[in-house]
Amino acid sequence: MNKELMEALDILEKEKEISKDTLFEAIENSLITACKNHFGKSDNIKVEIDRDTCDFLCYAEKEVVEEVEDACLEISLEDAKEIKSNAALGDIIHVEIKSKEFGRIATQNAKNVILQKIREEERSVIYNQYFEKEKDIVTGIVQRYIGRNISINLGKADGILNESEQVKGEVFKPTERIKVYILEVKNTPKGPRILVSRTHPELVKRLFEAEVTEIKDGTVEIMSIAREAGSRTKMAVRSNNMNVDAVGACVGLNGARVNSIVDELRGEKIDIINWDDNPGNLIQNALSPAKIVAVFADPDEKTAKVVVPDYQLSLAIGKEGQNARLAARLTGYKIDIKSETQAKDAPGFRYEDYMDEYEEYDGYEEYEEEYKEDSSEENIGGQDADGEEFYTEAFEGEPEEELQEILEGETQGDTENLEDEAFDADAEDEYQEEEEMEEEEEGSQAIEEDEDSSGFTE
Repeated sequence: MNKELMEALDILEKEKEISKDTLFEAIENSLITACKNHFGKSDNIKVEIDRDTCDFLCYAEKEVVEEVEDACLEISLEDAKEIKSNAALGDIIHVEIKSKEFGRIATQNAKNVILQKIREEERSVIYNQYFEKEKDIVTGIVQRYIGRNISINLGKADGILNESEQVKGEVFKPTERIKVYILEVKNTPKGPRILVSRTHPELVKRLFEAEVTEIKDGTVEIMSIAREAGSRTKMAVRSNNMNVDAVGACVGLNGARVNSIVDELRGEKIDIINWDDNPGNLIQNALSPAKIVAVFADPDEKTAKVVVPDYQLSLAIGKEGQNARLAARLTGYKIDIKSETQAKDAPGFRYEDYMDEYEEYDGYEEYEEEYKEDSSEENIGGQDADGEEFYTEAFEGEPEEELQEILEGETQGDTENLEDEAFDADAEDEYQEEEEMEEEEEGSQAIEEDEDSSGFTE
């Protein structure tokens, strides 16, 4: 048993994750290469290795002939009988080759073959390991800046964070741990080349999958995601369980779940909305927090026209159009947003189409007139204290007698109020007239007294 060889193979298998079968093949190839360097040919060289004991045997297959023309391929009958007593002409004899007889060059070549095979397998193992993690997130340690790119240590390999995949404003320090998204893994002669990203929308999706258990087990599903790295992300989620709130599951208790992701993204804002199969409702949710008056979506052309209140137009569009831009990416629709004032004058928008309360009327005046005329069926009419008409909606299914009593009661009450007010007004007028008459009488008496006093003095 070759214990030294067995121990070396065990260490390589543990540290490099290279299988023993691969190492045995490398040893076999190295011995064949050494034989070729030593003898000049290796076509008839065979190597056998016991996988359990690590003992190996190297031999050459030679044909028994009377006269030897090629010593590498043929052997004389006399020499063959020394190896095998019953050897005959035409037989194939296995002639053992001692590896100790190899020269220095042959031994060095055999060593290089084994080392080259180990390096190739090591690169292959690393490539396969990270190829399986492609389109996933990993944690890396910032090593150094290479120009404007950043080298990230991912464990057994280094990843490259290109400038185009960096978030503007993010500055990393050496030895800082960050999470990155593996974009692509390329197999090169110098080893696997791993490209990572911090701006990809899938980075946010993978972070939520790792943080939210409901997403991981499939209860909550992320339907769509749109991101402007470093600024804002919009994500639409849907729950496959009626008892689970999709948005609430992603936000977590007191925002614990979403806040941990925001911290990892260095303060990037995240909007989470409910997914809806209805394009109109989905677009309305995507434009939140803006309030929407109406949405006209065309699923065939993937276009939508949105009407918002005048004071909500800037909020719906967002800073530099960000809110509308993210909503368009999230829904896949080309969205045209207009205020109510703009919609009235714009071609293709009809004001009456989205005004729910005036849906079947050309304008408010016609609606008001018809509404008044139809008061006998759906409304109860009357007058207030100022004599202006008012209308109150009647409850559907209310008996006619009760409605009549309500109407008479309200009318009677209104009449009594009007009579009381009229009586108060008449009394006040009479009181004012009496006061005026008394003042006139007092004034005439004062004049008469003045005249009498003047005559007496004369």
